[in-house]
Amino acid sequence: MKEDISDVFEGIVEVDETYTGGQWKNKRKAEKIRLGKAKRGRGTFKQPVFGILCRKGKVWVKVVDDVEAKTLQPLIQKQVKKGSTVCSDSWRGYTGIASKGYVHRLVKHEKQEYSDGKGNHINGLEGFWGYLKRKLAAKGGIRKEKLPIYIGEYVWRYNHRNLSLKEQENKLFKLYFTN
Repeated sequence: MKEDISDVFEGIVEVDETYTGGQWKNKRKAEKIRLGKAKRGRGTFKQPVFGILCRKGKVWVKVVDDVEAKTLQPLIQKQVKKGSTVCSDSWRGYTGIASKGYVHRLVKHEKQEYSDGKGNHINGLEGFWGYLKRKLAAKGGIRKEKLPIYIGEYVWRYNHRNLSLKEQENKLFKLYFTN
């Protein structure tokens, strides 16, 4: 299917990762004992998802195998124009992105820092993660292999949220009948 957003983001972009999957309360008691204490975020058994949000309002998301630099940085290089400002948290997967031609700005969540007062934050992408997780939770659980399809739908909806339902419908028909 033909993409209807630009292939490369530029300007100020936000990058972040999140995890999708079941809730800990739904695990069987024996599994909780075997696994030990519940984990949140990195190091869980949940599925990692990586995203890039351009401050102009468009988002790009991909299901990834891990959130290491070898996985995330090539995605940034492919989707973000060199010279752009990349805002991220202080996760080690983003370390060294400045040496690849980007201006790198950090927020340190571990120090309760969510914005530095100079426009360096990832709050837009954090908002998208909340939107995505609410939509996925409303489905009551989906299969892991179907996750990219659902994410694709919600990315499309988010990127076209300012259009009326009729304009969205026309855009979908145009995409369908021109491919």
